Amino acid sequence: MTDLSLQKRLAAEVLGVGLSRIRIDYERVDEVESALRREDVRRLIKDGIIWAEPLRRNSRGRWKLLHAKRRKGHRRGPGKRKGAKGARQNEEELWVYTIRKIRRYLRWLRDHDVIDKKTYRRLYLLAKGGTFRSLSDLKRHLTDMGIQVR
Repeated sequence: MTDLSLQKRLAAEVLGVGLSRIRIDYERVDEVESALRREDVRRLIKDGIIWAEPLRRNSRGRWKLLHAKRRKGHRRGPGKRKGAKGARQNEEELWVYTIRKIRRYLRWLRDHDVIDKKTYRRLYLLAKGGTFRSLSDLKRHLTDMGIQVR
């Protein structure tokens, strides 16, 4: 085997890549051996005798498998969780979504004459105070009051 370190170094400099990425066609080594100048190396690169390997990236195979499982809800049990409950799901945002839903429903009931303004105002304030944990809790309360809800 002949020493092609000079040619490899020149090729790396010409192509602007590292030595480890330089590849040589070993069936045409005699041509590469005779190349002692950058100009000769450039010609060999143009002829396709010397080339640079493409960059390799990290494999995404393992990530794709794990991601598919997580989308199905696997690998998300208590053993995988770090941080408080409020760190994983912001409690403030959760409250905003819940109260908006409840208020929207109360408005709908008032506008469709299911409840009167006075009942609406009382229920609105109860909701604001955190009496109802969810929309279904509000509906349960309305049913207990004797108001027919959908």
